[in-house]
Amino acid sequence: MIGKQIFYEGRVQGVGFRYSVRQIAKGFEIVGSVKNLPDGRVELQASGEDDEVAAFLQAIRDSELGSLIRNETAHETTPLANARGFEIAF
Repeated sequence: MIGKQIFYEGRVQGVGFRYSVRQIAKGFEIVGSVKNLPDGRVELQASGEDDEVAAFLQAIRDSELGSLIRNETAHETTPLANARGFEIAF
C-alpha cells in the first residue's frame, strides 16, 4: 500500500472537478478524498496498491479534467489507515 497527496492547480474549482474525480475513483480500488483549498488549488489524497493509485492518477490526467490542470504536485504520504471509499471532503 502507498499513499499519495496531489495538489492540482489551474481551472480546478467551480467546474465539477471534485465530482468528476470521485466518479473516476469508482473504477479503481483506492481510498481517499478530494477537496478544494482556499488558495484555489484542489488537494487529492489516495491510498491503495502502487499500480492502482498510478492508474487512477493517470486516468484523471487522461480525462476531460486534464485540460483544466495547469500544474500537478505529488508527494508520498503514509497510506490512509481507516479510510473507506473515496469521498469529497469539505
